[in-house]
Amino acid sequence: MHRDLNHTNQYIAGLALCALGNICSAEMARDLAPEVERLLQFRDPNIRKKAALCSIRIIKKVPDLAENFVNPAAALLKEKHHGVLLTGVQLCTDLCKVSKEALEHLRKKCTDGLVRVLKDVVNSSYAPEYDVSGIADPFLHIRLLKLLCVLGQGDADSSDTMNDILAQVATKTESKKNAGNAILYECVATIMSIEDNGGLRVLAVNILGKFLSSRDNNIRYVALNMLMKAIALDSQAVQRHRTTLLECVKDSDASIRKRALDLVYLLVNESNVKSLTKELIDYLEVCDSEFKGDLTAKICSVVEKFSPEKIWYIDQMLKILSAAGNHVKEGVWHALIVVITNASNLHGYTVRSLYRAVQTAGEQETLVRVAVWCIGEYGEMLVNNAGMLAGENPITVTESEAVDVVETAIRCHSDLPTRSMCLIALLKLSSHFSSCSQRINNIILHYKRSLVLELQQRAIEFNSIIEKHHNIRSALVERMPALDEATYSSRRAGSVPAAVSTSEGAPLNPPNGVSKHTSSALVDLLDLTSDDITAPSSSGGDFLQDLLGVDQSPALSHPGTNQTQKSSNDVLLDLLSIGTPPAQSGSSTNNMSSPNQDNKNSLDMLDTLTSPPALSAQASSLVGSSMIDLLDGFGASSSVPVAEKNGLTLPSIVAFESSSLRVTFNFLKQPENPETALIEAQFFNKSPNIYSDFTFQAAVPKFLQLHLDPASSDTLSASGNGSITQKLRVKNSQHGKKSLVMRIRISYKMNDKDILEEGQIKNFPPDL
Repeated sequence: MHRDLNHTNQYIAGLALCALGNICSAEMARDLAPEVERLLQFRDPNIRKKAALCSIRIIKKVPDLAENFVNPAAALLKEKHHGVLLTGVQLCTDLCKVSKEALEHLRKKCTDGLVRVLKDVVNSSYAPEYDVSGIADPFLHIRLLKLLCVLGQGDADSSDTMNDILAQVATKTESKKNAGNAILYECVATIMSIEDNGGLRVLAVNILGKFLSSRDNNIRYVALNMLMKAIALDSQAVQRHRTTLLECVKDSDASIRKRALDLVYLLVNESNVKSLTKELIDYLEVCDSEFKGDLTAKICSVVEKFSPEKIWYIDQMLKILSAAGNHVKEGVWHALIVVITNASNLHGYTVRSLYRAVQTAGEQETLVRVAVWCIGEYGEMLVNNAGMLAGENPITVTESEAVDVVETAIRCHSDLPTRSMCLIALLKLSSHFSSCSQRINNIILHYKRSLVLELQQRAIEFNSIIEKHHNIRSALVERMPALDEATYSSRRAGSVPAAVSTSEGAPLNPPNGVSKHTSSALVDLLDLTSDDITAPSSSGGDFLQDLLGVDQSPALSHPGTNQTQKSSNDVLLDLLSIGTPPAQSGSSTNNMSSPNQDNKNSLDMLDTLTSPPALSAQASSLVGSSMIDLLDGFGASSSVPVAEKNGLTLPSIVAFESSSLRVTFNFLKQPENPETALIEAQFFNKSPNIYSDFTFQAAVPKFLQLHLDPASSDTLSASGNGSITQKLRVKNSQHGKKSLVMRIRISYKMNDKDILEEGQIKNFPPDL
């Protein structure tokens, strides 16, 4: 390859450049880069062109070589041959992408020259060999614009230099040909990318507006995509083309419809929400069913976000429910009911409007639900024309006609939530409409034989209320109080945990009634805001398994005891309870410490708390001996200080201290195993009371592995007259990079009262 690149025959050299540009590896690029750089100045333009293309391959393979090609590439920008100039411009563009130094050099030295080249190309006379549909070399046009875009981005001086030529390209380029449209599109992209120039951006948006009027779907689609970017820079300029965008929403092409809808959604604000919403709702009534879902979601979002007043909000939502109620999500009609309950002056107006709407659009399930709910709550206002607003036309509705709406809904709709809401509405109306009370009771009685258990139970209970409990019925069916809009809105936004909803709309409590504070205790203990610690998972049925790293099968009892098996739920309760020793898990449970486990079995304590298991009486009696010797000869109750053992001793620290308790850590490290530290924890009681059921728990990040031995005792003498010792072994996989950190929890009983103390230890010796 080296010989061919230096060959006197230009065709052989050209063939070598082609091969190198296609197959060269990083090693080849490094070895042959000087030859390619030399060929950038070869006498033949075809060789220079191929050398430029080969240089692009080389700098992509080895970006470090970019600085070698900066000056030769800049020289190519002065070429008259369009082929060499085109490849030179592309080489400069790629150099700017891989090297900041190259970008700065070309920005300072070449911007003016590129502007002159582009001006010459724009103003050049007809040249047959470069002409495409009457446009002089559109490929060179586009490459020059791309390079100017890179140079002008983030640099005000360069952007100012190219403003005039960009305006000239935007105004002089023929837009009736595809080649001209390609140049205009690239010109718009460049204008949007360089530093701020209000006049140029308005011109660019106007070009995109012309694209929207094109009959070519591809041109319209790319214009919509570019407008999505332009709206963040100059929304007022885009607003001028609102009418055209609304026409695109009604286009027959699904891709254009969807993109235009996204753009219109971004254009809505407080000043134009009414006009845009009217246009969109008008189209919603006639659009294809497959597009109604997206359109409905966008309209509902706009109405909720920019609604100027509640009556307008209710009117628009009723129009949406009437036109596409089956496409409305549950949260939307729930929010509508919340707003209705808070608009006490609109209750009569709303129930009358819903009554009219359900007469003409009774097939819309969501509309029927809201109508049935309102008739049940405000049925007497419907019948009495109460709460009339100025300019509202009264309607005549009898009690029987109001009941007809609910009866029709429960008979014609098979959806369980809808039928359940109808039964509740009938119960409420039975108290308000005395003339229809027997008829309502007969409708309810019909569902006492229903095969659907939910409907059967409601019917039996409601029938009992109507027939046997007249004295409490009026209190049971009182009107719903106003619901808290702020709380509901925050729940929908996700800032407050909302109840889980089924697809039928019935709200449910969290699974098994698990409240958030239980897992929060673990979050607090582990200090999960730390970068090194990850929050435990709580997904589905694997909540315990993810959180504690234990098998969900019942834990095995400890050998030598009569302890019964406990489920993993008990493990969580024991682990988080105050003053209660954690349940003993079996040897098959890998992530729970056990005194019978191997000395080298380290634990990853990100997702679980380490706590020594409860010992049987027999095992406790052996603590004083060396039978439970897990720390290189230290018995659980050994009185030999750490400093006396062979190995590297480190200064002791006061790990934790409160008004009632002090914890000290003594350290020992073996020279042959620097990652592992042996810790002897000593607990001292500073109060005059004896502590019983003493339990120590700890948690560490994932880069640490922690093993705990059982404590020497579970009773701590008063006033410092004795101490409890406990052995820990910590392995630091990031030794020398990260220091030890630990969260601890200590629980005990004092005068039969549970006490819990927590803290974080960060003052470990740096050698750990």
